Amino acid sequence: MRYVKSGKNKFIIFLLTCFVVLAFTYIKTIFSLPSQITLFENREYTYDFKSPFFVNIKPDTNDVLIFESTDVSLNNGYFKLSNPIMFKPQKMGRVNLNMTLFGFIPLKTMQVDVVPDREVVPCGNTVGVKIDVEGFLVVALSEFETLDGKSLAPAKEAGIKPGDLIIEINKKPVESISHLIKYLDKFDGENIHVKYKRGNSYHNTIIKPAKSLESEKYQLGMWIRDSTAGIGTLTFYDPKTQKFGALGHGITDVDTGILMPLDDGEIVESSILAVKKGKQGEPGELKGILIEDKEKLGVISRNCDQGIYGVLNGNVKNEFPNKLYSIGLKDEIEIGAASIMSNIDGKSVEEYDIEIQKISERNIGGSKGMMIKVTDKRLLEATGGIVQGMSGSPILQNGKLIGAVTHVLINDPTKGYGIFIENMMKNIDTLNTSIKKAS
Repeated sequence: MRYVKSGKNKFIIFLLTCFVVLAFTYIKTIFSLPSQITLFENREYTYDFKSPFFVNIKPDTNDVLIFESTDVSLNNGYFKLSNPIMFKPQKMGRVNLNMTLFGFIPLKTMQVDVVPDREVVPCGNTVGVKIDVEGFLVVALSEFETLDGKSLAPAKEAGIKPGDLIIEINKKPVESISHLIKYLDKFDGENIHVKYKRGNSYHNTIIKPAKSLESEKYQLGMWIRDSTAGIGTLTFYDPKTQKFGALGHGITDVDTGILMPLDDGEIVESSILAVKKGKQGEPGELKGILIEDKEKLGVISRNCDQGIYGVLNGNVKNEFPNKLYSIGLKDEIEIGAASIMSNIDGKSVEEYDIEIQKISERNIGGSKGMMIKVTDKRLLEATGGIVQGMSGSPILQNGKLIGAVTHVLINDPTKGYGIFIENMMKNIDTLNTSIKKAS
């Protein structure tokens, strides 16, 4: 009886061990398979996922991508992940590959984006950026003392919160802050009907203005912003379409952290006056001014998490470099030496040595896809590393444009983050082709 019981225990231990190994391999495979990959149109790619499992792969559309196993004995959509799989993009678009283990256990859904194969011009030029907000962005609420000695906060009492976007007043689109002030004086304390946007939803409320004891003018008790401006770096432009990308991250409100909702915007020439060198715990900055009395360089038609995008004025080509570079996709990026292009003195764009230290597998679609470190002594001496205003500086490796500088580490200005250039290219590809060019 003891031998039988001992044999059963060994068998149970064997089954548990097999289960643990399978579960571990299953989980490891889930995390090792990419959630998203980007491919160039009309190229072929081979991926080796290095997993022992057989999987069934079903695309949600059949005209974007063809994929084949190098093992010709497999068919009917089944693939052995230990063998390389060939991906053959057929046209631009997006396809979701639904992978199931043994045909019935969910494993992964992989998003594949097929983008045009193109060459663009990396820039590195500092530019002035101007954005007008769609409506008024509420950045803060406040109380004030009225003529009769009361302390009121009309906007707060009406349900308005910081981050709300005022769209209409009395069913008319808002125009400017000065227009709002005149509007309040004109209606002499009457209720105003306000339409505002919070997140993705629209709301209506009524605000009762009150006259301030200090200013003797009608107030709503809210601080608002209708525009912003600053210095940034132009990453690239496509000479065939004149479309450009810059910054590599969105322009956010300094008080609320909210992505500034774009009404219209433009890039203009800038002049760098000084460089505030970055120190540990104290980010540096390119200090400059916008030159607004010259012809604008381009119009901005999108402000998103991956940067700003628009169309250059066709007359300003001579202002920027003209050397074409191929695009380097995420899977082509290597740990090690690279370079950035930047204009820190306001005179000329220079190339500086950096090192790519880490490539993220999680922040694929965001603006922190890779960690970089400045190694060039010239740049370290001049700026201390990465400083504000360098966001958008192109990152080059192996003769290709692979990304753009986006953030600096506050505790170590020699280090920062960069966005994969493929994420910026997707915004160019989806940019409205009918947008008005700068003139």
